[in-house]
Amino acid sequence: MDAIYTAVATATHGREGRAVTSDGKIDLALSMPTELGGNGQGTNPEQLFAAGYAACFGSALGLIGRQAKVDVSEAAVTAEVGIGKQGEGFGLKVTLRVELPDSVDEATGRKLVEQAHQVCPYSNATRGNIPVELVVE
Repeated sequence: MDAIYTAVATATHGREGRAVTSDGKIDLALSMPTELGGNGQGTNPEQLFAAGYAACFGSALGLIGRQAKVDVSEAAVTAEVGIGKQGEGFGLKVTLRVELPDSVDEATGRKLVEQAHQVCPYSNATRGNIPVELVVE
């Protein structure tokens, strides 16, 4: 694959440090969530991953909707990213909750969401690596 765009970010001091993008548009404090023993005063990698996945999946859904001539422009995608022990380390799991406009029937909505899951770069990156559940609402 030839990259069309490459995002660059640097994190210092792991989960208790800072994350900054090369263009300076993101510059934020990181901290462990309280559930993992941190103070929870900054953001954490799971929140960043959830925001990125939700936005990316929403764009993929928009593309699929336009191709199918179905208006999903008012859809909302919520990504829930969980972290927990997995073997000797930690693993992630994702639930994508897709709220579709009332004008989209359930069968059509499910089909569009499943197709978006095939083209979304985050879905392609996670497929076979972590469980991703699709919930159409």
